[in-house]
Amino acid sequence: MEVDYIIVGQGICGTLLSWFLQKEKKRFVVYDEPVANTASKIAAGVINPVTGRRYAYTWMIDEIIPFALETYSEMELYFGKKIMTSKSIIDFFPTVQMLHAFIDRLAENDTYLHSYPEQNHFNESFTYDFGCGEVSPCYLVHITSLLSEWNKHLRSQGFLREEKFETIHLRHSHEIIYQDLVAKKLIFCDGSAGVNNPWFHLLPFAPNKGEALIIHSEGLNQEHIFKKGLMLVPMIEPDTFWVGSNYQWTYEDQLPSLKFLDHATTLLKGWLKKPFQVLHHWASLRPATLERRPFVGFHPLHPAIGILNGMGTKGTSLAPYFAHQLVQHLLHEVPIQAEADIKRFGKILSRS
Repeated sequence: MEVDYIIVGQGICGTLLSWFLQKEKKRFVVYDEPVANTASKIAAGVINPVTGRRYAYTWMIDEIIPFALETYSEMELYFGKKIMTSKSIIDFFPTVQMLHAFIDRLAENDTYLHSYPEQNHFNESFTYDFGCGEVSPCYLVHITSLLSEWNKHLRSQGFLREEKFETIHLRHSHEIIYQDLVAKKLIFCDGSAGVNNPWFHLLPFAPNKGEALIIHSEGLNQEHIFKKGLMLVPMIEPDTFWVGSNYQWTYEDQLPSLKFLDHATTLLKGWLKKPFQVLHHWASLRPATLERRPFVGFHPLHPAIGILNGMGTKGTSLAPYFAHQLVQHLLHEVPIQAEADIKRFGKILSRS
């Protein structure tokens, strides 16, 4: 069977890439091995315009967020189901130093940072000694629903093969031959597995382990996302929250750890004034990069083989923009943004 593209992985990158290819009426097949704890499947799905302790604005914020909102709004209409919700982050300052950092950054630019007028508003539910600020607008992508709806669509159309893509069986030159498929291009959206990808393992991946809890707590405010050491993110189910996450640069395995569970529950007990119950504990590897910039483009020695990966913790905000850009590059030779284009690693990749 002839198709235009084979996509490996149906995380956030593979989902958005196949979405834009469908809009262009291209033929494709997505390979996705059913694994429960991929980074996309356990992510909170928060689109946050600020990052880090200095409240710096996210890279390419003026382009990234409007495009993400437009994309997810279109997908909501297509599915007939809510995919994205507008939120704000209530940031409880853990130290007086963080309070002053927020105030200093607010004085420089108040586009996304705002003082919160009623400092005692959340006293009934939370313990916080140094006040709070607000980050707004932020957005919450219901990523589990998004991936599930697109998965059902791909299966209904015969576009999905739920099995592991075995690179050892791939043949390629000017075209891609795999199993019964002949394709023009093969694009890997394989998340943390990219570290061991035969064509892209030389890229400077910096995978890190993240863990998260799902808790149930009755009576907690679900209108906002809350932050104090951990992030508390309301889920679609009433009284249910995602809690996380951490960054582990050294780790023995990809399994949930007792250390994180103890640390997170201790923080929650000191922060929440309402009782809570841990429902789930998840862990996964994030496909982060040393430069904190995505990997987008095609291999210099094997131009039929491409990559869309390396979104790190910003997958829900970055994936729409760069999936669309990769499709426009494929179909109309539109240049890929220089800081994301893997051409910047041409010499390194040419060693393979």
